Amino acid sequence: MTQLLSTLNQGREIAVSRIGVLQDVLSSLFARSVTASNEEETRSTTELCDALLSERGEVSGMRIASTILERFASDDADGQLAFFKLLQERFDITADHALRAAQRYADAPDAANLKILRNSVEPRRMELLRRLNYVPGATGDLVQMRASLLDHIQDHPELSRIDVDFQRLFAAWFNRGFLILQEINWQTPANVLEKIIAYEAVHAINSWQALRSRLLPSDRKCFAFFHPAMLDEPLIFVEVALTQANPENIRSILSEDRDLSNAHEADTAVFYSISNCQRGLAGVSFGNFLIKQVANELSTLLPNLKTFRTLSPVPGLMHWVNTKDNKLKRELKHAALLANKRSEAESVEVLDADDALQLSKLAAHYLVNVKRDDTQPSDSVARFHLGNGASLDQILPDADKYKRGRDQSAGVMVSYLYNLDKVESNHEAYARYRQVIASDEVLLSLGEAKADR
Repeated sequence: MTQLLSTLNQGREIAVSRIGVLQDVLSSLFARSVTASNEEETRSTTELCDALLSERGEVSGMRIASTILERFASDDADGQLAFFKLLQERFDITADHALRAAQRYADAPDAANLKILRNSVEPRRMELLRRLNYVPGATGDLVQMRASLLDHIQDHPELSRIDVDFQRLFAAWFNRGFLILQEINWQTPANVLEKIIAYEAVHAINSWQALRSRLLPSDRKCFAFFHPAMLDEPLIFVEVALTQANPENIRSILSEDRDLSNAHEADTAVFYSISNCQRGLAGVSFGNFLIKQVANELSTLLPNLKTFRTLSPVPGLMHWVNTKDNKLKRELKHAALLANKRSEAESVEVLDADDALQLSKLAAHYLVNVKRDDTQPSDSVARFHLGNGASLDQILPDADKYKRGRDQSAGVMVSYLYNLDKVESNHEAYARYRQVIASDEVLLSLGEAKADR
């Protein structure tokens, strides 16, 4: 088995190495070619965009594209906003043309008219963005461009039309078939490890020693998705604890002086942190693929693993509680606020049984019954895991004694169960009927709470 694992790891390293070599070769071939000429430097951004769309030569096209990308990256917020307005207004659909093309296709639905129709309903900025991506390394630049766009949309919602185009392109460019699963460990290059520290969004990593305690011990694993065009940039990563029991709190997972376990004796894999790394890829789904692939990978590497579950935050719980003022919420709110006001020094104390029961009822009602307008659960983490085919298995009322956890959820955490034999059926039930699959324990607490909506 050891030899097999070594061979598999070497194979993955060789594959990524070959992609990296190919990238280096392509970058070196075109490095001189994409240097902006004096002509590009003197033309306006509008003229450069027009020229890029009309350009047929690859080298000259990449030179123009490189100039546009460099200019955008160096612009201030006002300059970038002006670029987005240019995309919105000058390179949009011509509605009259689209209507005529649609009528022509309705009259004669042949291949030629279909091509005309497709071209007429696609904004010209889509092709502009594709041509910008011809430059080596441009994919990451475009991801950053969309991150800037999302910032501007908050004050300029009309720019959302451009974001529709970015989402469509990124859904194709970051298709699951292009993603590379890599284990992150203490031997991973330092520039990638620095980004793991920076991008950790659930449980902050405050030092290299803290990172070491999450990566080096054999009972801890971390996996990330990468893209061939952004090999130094993780897209999403998950941290895993290998245990012999279901953890009851996050401190036992994160503690640097915990008792280490033998990974080969572990029977449970706990996904305790999942972080999306690229804001410019918001809305592009990677997590569902990541968890399932990591579970399958771990099952192969460690056959003793039988259970796959999470230890997840409930980030919207206290916000929701504080917006309610009916009788049920007032009764349940008391225990939540008491837990929330405790200092971290005092939080080593365990909640008494009544407060713990009240918090469990509160969380169960929030996660199962409180919905958005689209009938999905209000809680973002619940939507993520239920949409991936997990079930709501346990509510742990005093599991997060850190300040952030107390502020967001009064210390409540949740364990979602990934039963690999049922994830597909669970996913279908959620996708079709928005059914929240929950354990008997959770449903029992709901019955006792008699939660009103």
